[in-house]
Amino acid sequence: MENVKWSYQDRVAKITLHRPPANALSSSTLRELAAVLDEIEKNAEIRAVIIHGEGRFFSAGADIKEFTSIESSEQFVQHGKYGQALFERIETFSKPIIAAIHGAALGGGLELAMACHIRMTAEDAKFALPELQLGLIPGFAGSQRLPRYVGTARAAEMLLTSQTITGKEAVQYGLANHAFPERELLGKTDEMAKLIAKKSPASIKAILTLLNVAKTNEYYAGVEKEAELFGEVFASNDAKEGISAFIEKREPMFKGT
Repeated sequence: MENVKWSYQDRVAKITLHRPPANALSSSTLRELAAVLDEIEKNAEIRAVIIHGEGRFFSAGADIKEFTSIESSEQFVQHGKYGQALFERIETFSKPIIAAIHGAALGGGLELAMACHIRMTAEDAKFALPELQLGLIPGFAGSQRLPRYVGTARAAEMLLTSQTITGKEAVQYGLANHAFPERELLGKTDEMAKLIAKKSPASIKAILTLLNVAKTNEYYAGVEKEAELFGEVFASNDAKEGISAFIEKREPMFKGT
């Protein structure tokens, strides 16, 4: 792994984008990120994931220099589809993924952050989809995810003007969950990840499934799926442990069964 590093502790995995100076999302970086997700998915000890960038940025976007080596429109289509599939995998991952954003999340970097389940940001971080300045458009589903978070009108403004917003504004717009001074960002993100990691893995997986159903299906289909998963989770040993712990007034010890 040259561009992506990862480790885990206390049931929380930390994925670090490591491609200075801007953590650009080259093809090799995307492939390494996919390989890391494979490892994390297989590891039953890991219950939550953090993605952040090393150095000055979360990620300043796609590797524009790499674009000059793409010889045909079809190759560009395939590159976009690979990134879309990878970010869709992140959005539908069975373990919650939290983006910790500092410096800048631009273009593909913001598209990566939007695919994560939760976004924590430094107050002064910069968010933008500036592809139109290059005569391009977003290619990793940014045009589809952004309106879901900020609404169609604000998304149109950000996309058509290449507008940059701050981390504080991202929280106001619904694009990020919380904003902190940069020095506090990783600590606060780690606190949230550890809080989530204490929960039952079966319950976590069910909630992530239902959140994705809510995005892509009509209301009654989601309600039906919730009832189905409610029954499945209730039959788990973790549910029995959680109920017993509540009655006995103690902290539950979930084992993922």
